[in-house]
Amino acid sequence: MSLSDLRPVPSDQLVLRRPRKFGTVQEERRHRRERLVAALRLFGRFGFEEGVAGHITVRDPEHTDHFWVNPFGMSFKQIKVSDLILVNHEGQVVDGRHHVNRAAFAIHSMVHQARPDVVAAAHSHSVHGKALSSLGTLLEPLTQDACAFYEDHALFDDYTGVVLETEEGRRIAQALGSHKAVILRNHGLLTVGGSVDAAAWWFITMERSCQAQLLAKAAGPTVRITHENAKLTHGQIGDDTVGWFNFQPLYDQIVAAEPDLFD
Repeated sequence: MSLSDLRPVPSDQLVLRRPRKFGTVQEERRHRRERLVAALRLFGRFGFEEGVAGHITVRDPEHTDHFWVNPFGMSFKQIKVSDLILVNHEGQVVDGRHHVNRAAFAIHSMVHQARPDVVAAAHSHSVHGKALSSLGTLLEPLTQDACAFYEDHALFDDYTGVVLETEEGRRIAQALGSHKAVILRNHGLLTVGGSVDAAAWWFITMERSCQAQLLAKAAGPTVRITHENAKLTHGQIGDDTVGWFNFQPLYDQIVAAEPDLFD
């Protein structure tokens, strides 16, 4: 075939990945659990673990006041679908054989309760998220990627120890408001999304944006993206579907490398 023989492929014949639709609740539940474990494995691969701290949750598609979460004390790098636990609105494990992290329940139960639109939430003590949180400041529009969070994240400007009570979780949910992320001062990052994919991607790219801001500030004076262009860029890359789409290559990578996560 010569170059002269080549013709543009009609756009309706090109493949573009889109979020799945499900015929049954069981199919959707399995899908959410698989995505949750893939996200946890990726968090482990990216070094977001800090002992037993950190958790990702996904709302059950049938029992919407329940959520699936990683068990307390299990490494992100080794967790499998069969290890996940289902927790009810009172913090009781109703499916699974492991304990729930009290901090996970205190924070995530209140976030899911306050935000019916949120399907998944992610929190861990990642290094650069912790570092930026200690400054008590928001992400600045210094890079294109950071604009995904422009005027779309908040600061929980308080620290009173390990979050073990739902009242503290309620305050965090209030600080989050309608945004996709909140920086927990002296603590770390929390992101949410309409899917595990989006919530996980927002966390990953927010952590990297924190790193970029810290590096840039340490190097010298920075140049901010203007308000108008930051708003424009947020509209281009800050949508939940964009977050979902950005997660897909990472999902493919972890599934190919670690297929035992489906066990």
